[in-house]
Amino acid sequence: MPYASVNGTRLYYEDTGGGGPPVVFSHGLLWSCRMFDGQVHALRQEGWRCLAYDHRGQGRSDPVGTRSVTIEQCYDDAVALLEQFQLGPCHFAGLSMGGFVAMRLGARRPDLVKSLVLLETSADAEPAENLGKYRRLNWTWKWLGPGLVAGPVMQVMFSRSFLRDPDQARRRTEQEAQLRANRRDIWRAVNGVIEREAIAPELGRIHCPVTVIVGDEDVATVPAKSERIQSLIAGSRLVRIPRAGHTSSVEQPELVTAAIREHLAAAG
Repeated sequence: MPYASVNGTRLYYEDTGGGGPPVVFSHGLLWSCRMFDGQVHALRQEGWRCLAYDHRGQGRSDPVGTRSVTIEQCYDDAVALLEQFQLGPCHFAGLSMGGFVAMRLGARRPDLVKSLVLLETSADAEPAENLGKYRRLNWTWKWLGPGLVAGPVMQVMFSRSFLRDPDQARRRTEQEAQLRANRRDIWRAVNGVIEREAIAPELGRIHCPVTVIVGDEDVATVPAKSERIQSLIAGSRLVRIPRAGHTSSVEQPELVTAAIREHLAAAG
């Protein structure tokens, strides 16, 4: 399997290769680069070079021994990865946790980023009202395993439309199976997400083309969070994905791919 050694760890990645403009995909918490399979498959057919990777301590990347995998560490890893593969300036798409990384890249390393796609993410610290619930879920995951929390996590990650649609039964089963099979030490990454600092004060430094995408039924980072990001980044645009929640790239892959395709065409 392909691994990149960065900052004292190894990150798993998948690179379609080719000479086309690079598009880098950064996944959300509890998932992996697999959540962008639909987008990578479509864009590579159109000549884009797509690279998707797993954050440290998640997916197939190496485990970590620290109490927390901070967002700042994940940002540093993304910088090292882009520099190692000489991908800058690239189009960088991040969902939720990946969006936290993407916004930091856009604000701090504009030389590495040609444009940003921010999916189901937030520029603020985790709301205080969420902390108790997420810490309880994380405690259960750490000590009793992911099986006991997979059901409640599905309610956070996916829209009511996706969860209730009989035509989506097979895909729901697949997604819940991925959660149940998840690595037990992912609680360390959860700590980093729920303890993150806000990036909102830095968003005025982002000047590249930005598209903000949000599922209209997202309950983890509600659409108002995306509206706030759009208001803080001059010239950015907002796209709502119908019948999607916090995992729109999986729930509505064709619509998300279309939005990214439109973004890439406008960004040049």
